[in-house]
Amino acid sequence: MVPMRFDLHPRVAPQRGGTLRSTLCWASMLAAGLNALRAEDAPPSPVSDIDPSVSPANDFYHYADGLWLKTVKIPADQSRWGTIESLREDEADKIRTLCERASATTGSGASIEQIVGDLYASGMDPDQIAESGSRPLEFEFDRIDAMETPRQVWAEIGHLHAIGVPVGFEFGSRIDPHHSDRVIGELSQGGLGLPDRDYYTDAGSADLRAKYLAHVSRMLVLRGATAAKAATEAAAILRIETALAGAAMTRTERRDPDATYHYMSRAELQQLAPNLDWDGLFRSLDLSSLTGLNVAQPDFVKELAHQIDTVPVDDWQAYLRWHVLHEFANALTDPYVNENFAFYGSTLSGTKRMPPRWHQIAANVNSLVGDAVGKLYVASYFSPETRTSVQELIAKLRATYRERLDRVEWMDASTRERAVAKLDAMRIQVGYPDHWRDYAGLSVDRGPYVTNVLKIKAFNTRFDLRKIGRPPDLSEWWMTPQTVNASYSQERNAIVVPAGWLQPPLFDLHGDIAANYGSLVAVIGHEMTHGFDDQGRKYNAKGELEDWWSPECAAQFKRRAESLAKQFDASEPEPGVFVNGRLTSGENIADLGGLKLAFTTLEAAMTTEQRTSLNGFTPEQRFFLSYAEMRKTKYRTAALLMQLKTDPHPPAQFRTNVPLSNLDEFAAAFSVPSGAPMRRAAADQVSIW
Repeated sequence: MVPMRFDLHPRVAPQRGGTLRSTLCWASMLAAGLNALRAEDAPPSPVSDIDPSVSPANDFYHYADGLWLKTVKIPADQSRWGTIESLREDEADKIRTLCERASATTGSGASIEQIVGDLYASGMDPDQIAESGSRPLEFEFDRIDAMETPRQVWAEIGHLHAIGVPVGFEFGSRIDPHHSDRVIGELSQGGLGLPDRDYYTDAGSADLRAKYLAHVSRMLVLRGATAAKAATEAAAILRIETALAGAAMTRTERRDPDATYHYMSRAELQQLAPNLDWDGLFRSLDLSSLTGLNVAQPDFVKELAHQIDTVPVDDWQAYLRWHVLHEFANALTDPYVNENFAFYGSTLSGTKRMPPRWHQIAANVNSLVGDAVGKLYVASYFSPETRTSVQELIAKLRATYRERLDRVEWMDASTRERAVAKLDAMRIQVGYPDHWRDYAGLSVDRGPYVTNVLKIKAFNTRFDLRKIGRPPDLSEWWMTPQTVNASYSQERNAIVVPAGWLQPPLFDLHGDIAANYGSLVAVIGHEMTHGFDDQGRKYNAKGELEDWWSPECAAQFKRRAESLAKQFDASEPEPGVFVNGRLTSGENIADLGGLKLAFTTLEAAMTTEQRTSLNGFTPEQRFFLSYAEMRKTKYRTAALLMQLKTDPHPPAQFRTNVPLSNLDEFAAAFSVPSGAPMRRAAADQVSIW
């Protein structure tokens, strides 16, 4: 769940509905709130960003966050900026502190402090990086240069996968969605240098493809190719990637878990692509005993096999060289790092300036050995009291969800019973995992940085592939504790709420209950609802794909989900550019459900003392203001356009306004009149959970 960015102020719809009296009423209320804020003892409240020139009945996002949106400037080294990005920058500072502290100590063995410290120190040694250059990768380039036949191309692809370079396709472990007691291997589409298949086929992306070609050429020149040869090789690389992209599924198509499950025996896989040496591939991955796997996109595999057989070996050599350079670019000398940023940071995302070196290296350390960093992070920055408090909130939220399921009028008894069973079985893990990852066997030192990166990528690949054929470890996290995010896993029927999310303004242990529920509790409710969104609803309580819905209930759900998708289809971030309501369907359902759950839980949880106004706003109003504050984001144009094409999350303005416009609770809190943009007619409102 990596979102993208952009810097144009989203357009505000002309004000419709409401009256002069209601506008003056809101200006008066705002003035009272802002005056209260000036008092030294005023409690914190998310009102300082309010724009009094906007009515909450017309555009709540620009009402709640408008002053901030008008005045904030996106930092030059960011492609977007908002509450979440600010927190992630705070986390980067903390990770830097942990890395510097670890690198200042000398230790022996593979302790997590030694691993983190030595990796960071090697990345912060530009002289050694410059001296070693790309020599640590020359062994890989020599292997590529030695290829002479399609069979050798395939063998080299297997070798590169084994060291963590995903060329041609993606391969890894996953819990079998039809047999939750086992982990299987999965082969899926991949091997592209651009973020999505559509970049290779859209007429509107032609200019970006030309810039990608130029970038690939410059990277090849840096390694020593002449300009003419680099241009020829870049064109060959683009042809291979375009052919693979043409056989790939769209992101929207991949949202259907049934469409991406095709379990095959080794014999069936060999029949699917008989020209490929599958036995050799699995030997490279130390998976000779593998009996079967999921092939997510069989048509993609057929096209890959065709490309292996028909594309000249010279072209495949260029493709593999490029992807090795691409994979390790940020571990090489400054010219590679700068060129990599120029395309992926500036051209694709609109970022104006590269982050400082410490920021880049700390991010790489966090990516490569995130669980080791996480253990250090929790020891320094997270309190057991916070964990206990959040667990108590979750218990209340689950009870609310159970009550809501009992009252959903469109569910029949048998489907409702299965839904409640799934909710009761949902595991929710808070702060950090109960068991930490073991890094025994990983050797990191203060030698060449790229050598360390090579070793860690290979180590992490082995760690992942060793899970195949074994029962799943349900205590294992798929996010690190320092991550500013939260996530639901369908195949585990589990949620993780990392420590990184559990800090102000998203959660304040001793803060305003309404603000906490509008941010943290709404997010946890969002993740719970993912268990019952357009994807999650297809999995049962054990995390297995099963159609446990009655036909009537399924039809009711689909009708409501389609209505919500159409609301987002009409959302226009830029003139002529719309949100894809089907790509974002899961997040939209989860946002709507999470808000309803959190608000209902807040109303039941508040004491008499907590039902008072603060800074001129009721608890109900502060709940929705807190939600809008959490969502506030300013984007660069390039980042927004990439988000709309690749990200299942819609832009912040629509994540705020669209779900709220469906809620009578919001309309009541802000006295939104009928006919106002932020209050849909009853017949047009969508209610799912």
